[in-house]
Amino acid sequence: MKHHHQPPRTAVLGIDIGRVIIGAADPTGHADTSFLSSSDEDALTTPPCEGAFETIAELCDAFQGNVWLVSKCGPRIQSLTRRWLARQRFHELTGVAERRVLFCARRPEKRDHCARIEATHFVDDRLDVLRHLAGLVPHLYWFGHQTTESERPPWAERTPAWTDARKAILSDLPGFL
Repeated sequence: MKHHHQPPRTAVLGIDIGRVIIGAADPTGHADTSFLSSSDEDALTTPPCEGAFETIAELCDAFQGNVWLVSKCGPRIQSLTRRWLARQRFHELTGVAERRVLFCARRPEKRDHCARIEATHFVDDRLDVLRHLAGLVPHLYWFGHQTTESERPPWAERTPAWTDARKAILSDLPGFL
């Protein structure tokens, strides 16, 4: 019986937004929750996570534009998020296309989005989300300083900051493009 080799998959990166691009925890584990809890105006001025835009711009090049934002939130935060991305000139500065922002109402639905976009790499701060993606998305990155090494499962790589995520993702990229 002949084995048919699948053609190499195109690398597709998915990135969560909350606590990954906006308001990530600092090295002490303290997260900036002002985006979720303050006025719209304050939320819109919440700074991006350190290194997020620069790293995502580099990854967008490396992934030939195949980068998606996938976020779980309700209608108000969806609207605020789109306004924040516009205010921060996210799409312009990173190269991630505006049409590549996906929202869902429930965390498990991130798996449906990842299946549809054929994600090969995904960055999220929540282990429960990554658990839903295990077995579907080959490379999973558990982002942020709120994580502890003892909890880390074998199917997710721990990336406390964007410098770590950049290194891990780029090292997992060969063989996809």
